[in-house]
Amino acid sequence: MWRHLASNTLTLLVVVLFLAGGGIGWAMREYRAPGPLEQAICLRVAPGATMRSVADDLAGQGALRSGAIFRIGTSYAGLDQSLKAGSFLVSAAASMQGIADIVTRGGASTCGAQIQFTIGVTRNIVQLRELDPATTQFVELARFDPAAETPVPAEYVRLRGDADTQYTVVVVPGVTAWQVVNGLQGIEFLDGDADGIPPEGMLAPDSYQVSPGDEIAPLLARMQSAQERILTEEWTNRDSGLPIASMEDALTLASIIEKETGLPEERPLVSSVLVNRIRTGWQLQFDPTIIYGITRGVGVFDRPIRQSDIAGTTEQREHGSVDYNTYVIRGLPPGPIALPARSAIHAALHPAQTDFMFFVATNDGSGGHAFAVTQAEHNRNVAAARAAAAAAEGGGE
Repeated sequence: MWRHLASNTLTLLVVVLFLAGGGIGWAMREYRAPGPLEQAICLRVAPGATMRSVADDLAGQGALRSGAIFRIGTSYAGLDQSLKAGSFLVSAAASMQGIADIVTRGGASTCGAQIQFTIGVTRNIVQLRELDPATTQFVELARFDPAAETPVPAEYVRLRGDADTQYTVVVVPGVTAWQVVNGLQGIEFLDGDADGIPPEGMLAPDSYQVSPGDEIAPLLARMQSAQERILTEEWTNRDSGLPIASMEDALTLASIIEKETGLPEERPLVSSVLVNRIRTGWQLQFDPTIIYGITRGVGVFDRPIRQSDIAGTTEQREHGSVDYNTYVIRGLPPGPIALPARSAIHAALHPAQTDFMFFVATNDGSGGHAFAVTQAEHNRNVAAARAAAAAAEGGGE
């Protein structure tokens, strides 16, 4: 009898272990399989949250088939104590294993609200945005001019108090180094001061993730390091036979291209006009160089260019303002006049192969330009541009 009982017990133990193994295998497959979530969501993990509370939240939003399997799987993987606070984008059909990785990996939040401070050519703007998980596009909640709006919107105050809010500084191509420094020093969530104004042109226009309390000087160093890397890479792969001798010349050329057109497809064409003029010894005659000579990149030039500016007044000559005036000097000015984007640097070092010597804004609302080889053709383009401007000013009549 004892032998029979022992045999039955052993059989039962084998069956239990077999079923347990099968159950574990099934649970692991469920943990790794695509989940039931039909549309991406933004999951907020509050400071102090537990894996159980996160599992309940995920199950409530339809992201899990089983909260218990999610908790067991994260515990088995040793992740149950590695939860990170933040707002995280969970994509449709995300597996429990994938979600566990998202909420325990750490790093910046991938969705939720964002405060974006944009340093622009004519003014700075603060945008309050929120990511729409379904489209992965930011939806604007509000915007304001920090220099003009007092008090700031209540939505800004609310988001500043939210620990999950992301912060971004955007440097628009075509601004000057002074404008960047001045803009950064006006951002109340950044600390410290700049160590002077960086060399003109040597900050990369881009979007930079920041955090409250970040120091301004290291942020500027990051921008400068990025531009140095871009310039070096583009210079290394430049076209042969260009009439420029150094990376600084390339940056200067790129800065003029940046100020002359905002259309990426036009930049190689503008570059070709500049390069053709340099090769033939013509004056470049670009208005933005006059403006930089007068302002040296400080402040906003808020008046039309006068004929005296083009000619270079006695006062400007005495103060050295004409050294940037490409209606007076020949060749490139002594340095960059703005911060060029990578596309402008690329265009400077890869100009289109054209015979163009002239271009003029079309004034047709496209932001584009008409290019010409001869003076006669250019004169016709200028007449058409003036007619388009007059029609627009008169309402099209």
